[in-house]
Amino acid sequence: MTVNLRRIVAGVFALAVLVAPVQAQDYPNRVIRIVVGFAAGGGNDIFARLVGAKLSELIGQSVIIENKPGAGARLANEYAANQPADGYTLLVSASGGMSVATAIYPKLGYHPTKSFVPLTMIANFPLILAVAADHPAKTVAELVAWMKANPDKANYATSSPAFTISTELFKLKTGAPGTPIPYKSSNESLVSVLSGQTAFTIADGPPTVPQVKGGKIRALAVTGAQRSPELPDVPSMAEAGFPEIDTALWSGLFVQAATPAPIVKKLEDALRRAIADPDVSGKLKAMAVTPGGNSSEEFRAMIDADIKSQAAVVKAAKLEFPE
Repeated sequence: MTVNLRRIVAGVFALAVLVAPVQAQDYPNRVIRIVVGFAAGGGNDIFARLVGAKLSELIGQSVIIENKPGAGARLANEYAANQPADGYTLLVSASGGMSVATAIYPKLGYHPTKSFVPLTMIANFPLILAVAADHPAKTVAELVAWMKANPDKANYATSSPAFTISTELFKLKTGAPGTPIPYKSSNESLVSVLSGQTAFTIADGPPTVPQVKGGKIRALAVTGAQRSPELPDVPSMAEAGFPEIDTALWSGLFVQAATPAPIVKKLEDALRRAIADPDVSGKLKAMAVTPGGNSSEEFRAMIDADIKSQAAVVKAAKLEFPE
């Protein structure tokens, strides 16, 4: 290498070292996008708009939401993973498209904690084990006994791999039989339970809680160790005698793995402040979810543990999911 060429290479390297801090110091100086892998109006879209509006206030730049629904959010996740790592394209994604997808799809085009920096969790929420109001089972133990006594009728409604895995965990820990019947949404799953097409479902809170409060659906338990504030009379799985059935879904914010550390830190701090804001956290609680706001490292550790637990259930239950 000639002296002049060595000088040029050294100069380029020095310039790169100088540019990164300058870019971070100047960040943000233009519009930030938040990509959401679900249609407008859904839970994750609402989370993104709620937190995005507060983020815009805190950082003094416009924040826009870009919906890219499809393939259980996997399309949006892969798209976001391949955007420039400059802090101007964030991603709101959920456990279904992140930890669950990683556990069931070996050829996934991204990884939740390798392709991205998990910035913070927006919220998490337990699921609800529910039967029709006229079902003979009034407790979890009674449902398990009924399923064992009626294996030909012990089918369950599910609308996503996340719900299927949670229900298969329930079967593994109770020894109950159960055949999955797929539906396109939690609402359809609940309708199937109401009509008697399926015996029970484990579903998310927003569509289930109104049916429970309306007396059409009987909630037997919420998955996890704690009761839901929205259903204070419904026991947790731990209280029902099945503490190992501890599952929850979550939604969180991500940025590309190669994003400069100072930008990551600015985003993490601002987003945690946004979620902790009383107005934002109050609106999240009103949606029957628990506000997040954990640190990036805590969120990363949570996701890695979630992937392991989901994969363990998939293996133990010998589950297969179409790509």
